[in-house]
Amino acid sequence: MIDLRPVGYVIGLLVAALGATMLVPMAMDIFAGNDNWQAFLESAILTSLIGGLLALACANGVTQGLSIQQTFLLTTGVWLALPIFGALPFILGATDARFVDAFFEAMSGLTTTGSTVFAGLETLPEGLLFWRGMLQWFGGIGIIVVAMVFLPELRIGGMQIFRSEGFDTFGKILPRATEISSRISVVYFALTAACGISYFAAGMSAFDAATHAMTTVATGGFANYDASFAAFGGTVEYVAVVFMILAALPFVRYVQILAGTARPLFSDPQIRTFVVIIAVLVVVIALWRWLAEGAGGETAFRKTLFNVTSIVTGTGFASTDYMLWGSFPVVLFFFMGLIGGCAGSTSCSIKVFRYQLLFSSIKAQIRRIHSPSGVFTPRYAGRTVSEEILSSVMAFFVLFIVSLGLLAVALGMTGLDFITAVSGAAAALANIGPGLGPEIGPAGNYGALNDSAKWILSAAMLIGRLELMAVYAILTVNFWRTS
Repeated sequence: MIDLRPVGYVIGLLVAALGATMLVPMAMDIFAGNDNWQAFLESAILTSLIGGLLALACANGVTQGLSIQQTFLLTTGVWLALPIFGALPFILGATDARFVDAFFEAMSGLTTTGSTVFAGLETLPEGLLFWRGMLQWFGGIGIIVVAMVFLPELRIGGMQIFRSEGFDTFGKILPRATEISSRISVVYFALTAACGISYFAAGMSAFDAATHAMTTVATGGFANYDASFAAFGGTVEYVAVVFMILAALPFVRYVQILAGTARPLFSDPQIRTFVVIIAVLVVVIALWRWLAEGAGGETAFRKTLFNVTSIVTGTGFASTDYMLWGSFPVVLFFFMGLIGGCAGSTSCSIKVFRYQLLFSSIKAQIRRIHSPSGVFTPRYAGRTVSEEILSSVMAFFVLFIVSLGLLAVALGMTGLDFITAVSGAAAALANIGPGLGPEIGPAGNYGALNDSAKWILSAAMLIGRLELMAVYAILTVNFWRTS
């Protein structure tokens, strides 16, 4: 029988901490003279009370280490529990949202997906807008810790290739999480502050700069306006591009820079490939727009650069309706969202390193066919890749494609059209944010979808953010039979 007390204890502490953070947007609403502060006070009391009671009830089972089963449960349980309580300010506050909508918004925030069900964002109280930003900011730093600590330990999706990188002197999993969190938090805070200051210098108000800095560094995509970044000037878009790229790089490299070595940042094959991918896509789409539409000049280039970077990194901001650019760019936008940034960053989707491992494996297989007597092994960053890692990566690709297909079919069964169902499934599973089409595309939102579709998409966001297997594993009978 799996002992759930250590899992409950950690989840309880995190829920209680989430409740305490609700006092920040409450104070903002009080300062702004909004009555919405009462909703945050009620939510904070309820969340902190339940979280504290859960932690106290499970305190007698606390241990220094977690079993594999407990780690799976903790990883999934945190991302399931926090959106439930993160939804309370939307239910009790000015949006007066139903639970399905509030949960969808909170799940979208904490998984840094960026899909929203709310329209008229400009009319919402400052506290609620800031709370949306905070949810994404928490989710951003949370997924970095999960990617650096839990997923390598669980051998999910090839992440074990980074198992000891940069953090090979730590002990058991919970002390390791604490140590890594403290190091990464310094970088995360610094990057957020730099982004906010840059936004403010580029012309944003102090409030918009602070909120959008959180959602940019988290590569989340929540904005304070229905028009997203179309509400701002050109300089702001360039600032956003810089920080979206920085947030999509492995945070362990920043930690290593603080430790006195910058070489890994420039020698990392993930980073080089990621930058090249963005550059190529920007050039291709910019040339297409120039040749097919005559859209040239600085403005066209800036819009292309911004929206390509936003989708590749999984941020999901939009500064224009790129659905109007033609069929070729739209197809590219669908597939570029399935690339993602680097492992160990706040970005989402499949991740660059998995494609590199896939192509390395294919290359080795082709060479074996040409030279059957030769010995060819896939390599990554100069190192031989084990069969275990390759099998894990291949399983991830297969599971991702199968999950995408099943989710699209399920969404189609709820009544959604083909484009909305397929792009919505991809946007949720890859945590991109906007889908394609007039309803959920860059010019729309998810508010008009039926409740069944919203629940399916909420589940897809959770599954995709935790690299699929972390969620699927606990749904098997064998998982619960193992002691």
